Amino acid sequence: MMALKHRLLLPLILLGLLASPAHAQRFGERVIPAVPTPEEAPVAMLVDITSGQVLHARNPDRRFMPASVTKVMTLYLAFDLIEEGKLDPAQIFSMSPVVAREWRRKGSTMFLVQGERVRVDDLLLGIANVSANDGAAVLAEGQAGSVAAWTAKMNATARGIGMSGSHFGTPNGFPDEGRTFTTARDLVTLARAMIARHPDKFAYYIGRPGFDYKGIAQVNHDPLLGRLAGADGIKTGFTNESGFSYLGTARRDGKRLVLVLGGVDNGRLRAKVARAYMEWGFSAFERRRLYDPGAEVGAARVQNGDARSVALVGKGAVAINLPRDASGKLAARIRYDGPLRAPIAAGQEVAVLEVTAPGLSPARIPLYAAEAVGVAGPFDRVINAVAGLFS
Repeated sequence: MMALKHRLLLPLILLGLLASPAHAQRFGERVIPAVPTPEEAPVAMLVDITSGQVLHARNPDRRFMPASVTKVMTLYLAFDLIEEGKLDPAQIFSMSPVVAREWRRKGSTMFLVQGERVRVDDLLLGIANVSANDGAAVLAEGQAGSVAAWTAKMNATARGIGMSGSHFGTPNGFPDEGRTFTTARDLVTLARAMIARHPDKFAYYIGRPGFDYKGIAQVNHDPLLGRLAGADGIKTGFTNESGFSYLGTARRDGKRLVLVLGGVDNGRLRAKVARAYMEWGFSAFERRRLYDPGAEVGAARVQNGDARSVALVGKGAVAINLPRDASGKLAARIRYDGPLRAPIAAGQEVAVLEVTAPGLSPARIPLYAAEAVGVAGPFDRVINAVAGLFS
């Protein structure tokens, strides 16, 4: 999401009532799951990443040890490197003596042995679905030359996508005296980036029911897969120091939710809490379309461009989640660092539609330039200067 330090606010737009009393009453007859308690989930965050709306947050910026959820950062970095042509799923890496001494059959494993040659494709499947600590270390050393060099890339990549409260000391999340930590907000950022930037790789590698390697079949212990309609999973984590953590996602009716849990007491409770949060997120809210796909939401001023403004549109339909029993006025503002500076590419994210209502966490929906704006030529500058005198 773009920075909004210097904000230009467009006029307030009243969008109507959230729900009429009759509407709220009708949905009030439904049995909606309760939000899990702080004792059940000390750290939790549930976000609709299709709109950017936070549905629930509890200690979203508290640092915690993610354990094997760390491997999501390793997977994301690998997907980036594949996209850049610096890593190939068909490449073969081998377990070096250094990695074998440290990681052979240590915790969750693919049962790799020293000198064994393994394809990157299998390493990624093992990391994603059976939490292979050895696979993560072999991938790290094979691509970067050392585990330390790989974790440096992890941290640089995390900073690049806006994970400001995280640091990674290992590629797999094994206890490292607290050097590896993250926040729920950062993990939502990571999941959003992975799904948005690498949808095909996400669909191929993430959320399989298990992984069979060298004739050894292991199951994926994700608490949502096969138990919640629309679930894709992502990654579980556990160590004695961190407790039970989870990063997961599910999609229904065009809405994708991402859930983060941290510090849960046990695996059975984590499964219960994860399902309860997701069912609450899908059932306690009504999805309201505000603008059709391609509809102009507003406009933003442009500086030094061949046009003085650019139309703003959503990516597809612009919609938010409204509590089913809510009432009151819904309002929206367009926020951006303004004026925008040319050149601007068509489809470039340049603004945010912030929708607010009483008792509702703000929804911040990305907006994109509907068309390209080039840098102003000499004649455009004269026209813009004259027009500015009368604006």
